[in-house]
Formats: sequence, structure tokens, C-alpha cells
Amino acid sequence: MAPDKVFGFYKQGNDWLCKARLPSDITIIVDGVNFHLHKFPLVSKCGKIACIFEELKSAHDRTFTTKLEEFPGGLDTFLFAAKFCYGIRVEFTARNIIMVYCAADYLEMTDEYGEDNLLSKAKSFFLKNVLRNWKDCVLALQSCESCMPWAEKLDILQKCLNAVSTMVCTDPSLFGWPMMMYGSLQSPGGSILWNGINTGARIRSAESDWWFEDISYFSVGLFERLIKTMEERGIRSEHLAGAVMYYARKYLPGLGRWQSTQSGKARTVASFNLTPAAVDQRVLVESIEKLLPKKKGKSFCRFLLGLLRVALILGVNQTCLDSLERRIGKQVELASLDGLLIPSFSDSDTLYDTDCVERIIHHFVSSESGLTLFSPPSLDLISSPSCEPLRKVARLMDNYLAEVASDVNLKPEKIRSLAEVLPDSSRTLHDGLYRALDIYFKAHPWLSDREKEGLFNTINYRKLSIDACAHASQNERLPLRIVLQVLFFEQMHLRTALASCLNVLEAENAPSGQGIATSETAGQIVQRDGWVTIVHENRVLKVDMDKMRSRVAELEEEISKIKQEMKKVTKSNSSLSSARIISRKLGCRLVSKSSDSQTDVESTAPTPRPSLEQPCSSRHRKSISLFQS
Repeated sequence: MAPDKVFGFYKQGNDWLCKARLPSDITIIVDGVNFHLHKFPLVSKCGKIACIFEELKSAHDRTFTTKLEEFPGGLDTFLFAAKFCYGIRVEFTARNIIMVYCAADYLEMTDEYGEDNLLSKAKSFFLKNVLRNWKDCVLALQSCESCMPWAEKLDILQKCLNAVSTMVCTDPSLFGWPMMMYGSLQSPGGSILWNGINTGARIRSAESDWWFEDISYFSVGLFERLIKTMEERGIRSEHLAGAVMYYARKYLPGLGRWQSTQSGKARTVASFNLTPAAVDQRVLVESIEKLLPKKKGKSFCRFLLGLLRVALILGVNQTCLDSLERRIGKQVELASLDGLLIPSFSDSDTLYDTDCVERIIHHFVSSESGLTLFSPPSLDLISSPSCEPLRKVARLMDNYLAEVASDVNLKPEKIRSLAEVLPDSSRTLHDGLYRALDIYFKAHPWLSDREKEGLFNTINYRKLSIDACAHASQNERLPLRIVLQVLFFEQMHLRTALASCLNVLEAENAPSGQGIATSETAGQIVQRDGWVTIVHENRVLKVDMDKMRSRVAELEEEISKIKQEMKKVTKSNSSLSSARIISRKLGCRLVSKSSDSQTDVESTAPTPRPSLEQPCSSRHRKSISLFQS
């Protein structure tokens, strides 16, 4: 097999040899590979090898063999240092600079053992080239995994992290090289100078997330170090949260459904050939949870719910799960129903993980325990703005209960605990709770009346609307006792409404002094409890009642006038008809006169019988007199 020649060195089997006329007199073992070299070029450049040679000088062997334990950078880096010692031209790059830097320090290749030695050259290249360039800095950080302890010791890693954190806060066009952001060079910005040459490249306006893709190639440990460094340097929490969420979505495919609608194209630097890091998803979830800042938002809450699902699937430690549930609980009012419908990944028979949701709501109630939920005895409404999150969570839980109630494996004890997890004052109406229980009764027809009555005890009948009461009174799935209670409280609602109207009328008709006292008392209640809306509605109701009362009076007056007119018309018609009937019976006819309006009656028949004259009443006599002139 012909030897593979590389820059004066060639590999033969498990050995590296140098093309030289002199035989090798020193063998150095690195990671199980033998390097057959010459002691003079190594001793003149490497302080460590010089010390080893002095220790082994007393030995009579002509060939020295030594082993370098835990050499930073491995075989390739030692070969780089060996070539430098032999005077072979080497090239510093962003990918090898940190490993070469650490190897030069390990071998003690300082200027004491030669001018412009490897350590000083590596340090100069690192400070002048790498730390001033975003791309080189990112490449150097990604390639330093194999020599992390030495990079920590020399403070190289922290310098790179600080440089990256600083450039994140800076306009990318000021980095000193033509960054091709977002796959396009067109921008309203000016041209970029690179090494004094006008490239004509134009960068688009900098956006806050341009660096997310570049740092997503780091390992979990390095990414965690970078985020913490950025946090210490005062980078805004929303930017850090965006970077962490981007990193998590890249390596946790299960979070794809919970990704906000953004452009799917990765924003990165052109010709950035990076390899995605190999990560342990369980370790990643636990690290992500620690890195996420304390913030609120709909998209952030949705991301947390998705991360919780992935954590349950991967089986992360309980501390991580508790922390995620606590974070979600503090902003669960921003969650959606589909986010809370977490499938059960355990051995439970239920479709959804109701225990997890119950713990989340408990955390929410604990965080909202400082709220004062006062309501007057007659009205259980929450109108304070600080109680708006509680009302939202109550509506969310009602919808959640209605969704999970159709699960035939859901126990009555569990749905009762879910219904009671929020205080009674959090719901202005219990219609949603009634709907959920009705769905549960429909999906569980085998429940006894006693079990149904026990579940229905979670409902406050006074908070059922008229429609809900009407539905419940005709619901065949409800026990008779519950139906009777619903009817009873429906009557109470009507009585309360009637009593309220009467109180308003009495307050209007009360003396002025008593009315002032009543208004002052109402003002105190409003000032103390904040029920401005209720008082305003009462005032509007009074105005409406006044308008109604005046309108009714007008209608009554119009009706009385109409009745009087109708009586007049009826009297005139009845008088005329009576006269005609009598005249016919008497055998008389009516003769119309001209302008004097007098009527003559001519007798054309025999004298009427006495029997006809006797029954004539006084009214008939009056009518006959009208026709006599």
C-alpha cells in the first residue's frame, strides 16, 4: 500500500512519519496514534516536550517514547503543531483557531522557546480576526467542543461569547464583512467595505431575529452558556425568548404545531456551512425550561403548552414538569382550549391529562390569591378589572369541562374536582358549568340520581340564566329533586326582579331628604365596592320606566277619547233606528221638508189598537215626540 503523503508527513497504518533523511528519535503517542518525529525541532519549539526530554535523558535508549494525555484538539491539532515545529506552512482558520490556541498552550509553545511561536501567532489571529467577525466567531465557537476545558482555562470561550453577545446588539452592517442576510443583498442601506474594497453589497435593515439561525447550531451546553451571557449583558428578554424558542423548535419536531405563523425560511448568513448539533432531547427540554425568561404572552403561553406536551412524552424529571406547569398557571388566562387538551401519555384510561390541567389551575388560583373578590349579597358579579383574568379562566374551564365530559372513562370525582378548582365567585353565570354536566350525564347514562345530585351541588342555582333554568326544568336526564330546586330558584329570580322594581318606585316617590340619604348610601356602596355599572343600569332603568309610564298615560287618554266618540255614534244610530220602527208600527211615514227641517206626519191607517199603546215605554213616547211638529 503506498503511503499517503501530506505536507511532508505521511500516514502508514497507525503511525505518522515525517519525510526526512534522518531516522526518527522520538515517538509521541496521541489518542493511540504514534507520531515518529525528531526531537530537535520539537524541543526547540515546545517547552513541554523539552521538559519530558530532560526527564528521560538518563535513559540509555536512543529513541524516546512519551504519551500526551488529553491533548486538546486530538490528532489533527497535534499534526498542525508538528508541522509548525518543522517549519511547514500552516493556515489559521476560524474552525481550527481555538483548538490550535489550546494545543499551543498545552505544549508551552511560547516565545521563550522561539520568536513568533505558535501560541503568540494563534493569540494574535484570534484577537484580530475572530473576535471582530460574526461568522468567524460563530464557527470558532462551534468547533471548540473538543477542547472546552482548555478554552475555559484560557478564557477563550468567554471572550467569544462576549463578542457574539455584543454583535447581537449591533447593526450587522457594521461587522466589517459582507453579510448576505435573508438570501438577498438588496436593501435601502449603503454599500459595505470589506478589507477596504467596495463590494457593492447592500444589507437589508437589521431585524431582531437575524441571529437565531446561526446560534442554533451550537450544542445545548454552549447555547445555554451563550444565552446566559446575553442575559448578563442586558439583551432584551423577548429577544432571548425568541432565540430559545427557535432553538427548541429546531431540535424538537413535536413543537412544530405550536409554532407561530412566521416566514418558514431560515435567516442566516450566506455560505454558512454548519452542521446541526447532536442533542439529547430530554436534556434539551430541561435546559430550555431553565433558559426561558419570565414573561407573558399568547404565543409564549402556547409555546409553553407545547413544550409541556413534549416533556410529558420524553419523561423529563418532575422538577422540570412542575416548573412548566407553574409557568403556564401564571398566564393560563392567555391559553386556548386546544392548548389545554393535553393527551394522557401515562397508563390512565382517560383521553386527556386532567390531573395536569387541574394542577395548572391550582397554580393560577395561587398566583391570583391576592385579588379581593367582593360581591354584594344580591348580585354575584365580578366587575373589577383586576378580576378579568379570573373570568377568562372560568370561561376556559367551562369549555374544557364540556370537551372532556364526553370521555366515558372520566370519573365523577374528577369532573367534580375540576368544577370546584376555581372559586364560586369566578363565574358570573353557571350556564357553562350546567352545559358541561349535561354533556357528562348524557355520556354516562348509568349514573345514579345520587351521583348526579352530588355533581349538581357544584352549581349555584342563583347563577343560572332564564334559558338555562328553562332547559333544566325540562331536562329528562336530571333527577326530579334537581328540577324542583331549579323551579324554586327560578321563582326566586322573578320575586327578586319584582322587588327590585318596587324598590326603585318607592325610592322615586320617597321624600327629598330620604332620597338624598338613599343616594348617599348608594354612593358609599359604589365607592366602596366599585359597582358603578350596576348603579348606572339602575338609573337607566328608572328613565325607561318614566318614559313607559308617560306613554301608558297618553295611551289611556287616547282610549278614553275614542270611547266617548264611540258612545256618541252609538246613541245617534240607536235613536234613528227606534223612530223608524215606531213609525212603521203606527202606520206613519216620514216626509222631508225643505229648508225649515220640519216633518209632517199623515195618518194613513186606522186607529191603532189599545194593546199597542199600552206597552209603549217612556222612551218610545220621547221618540214619537220627535216627529210631531
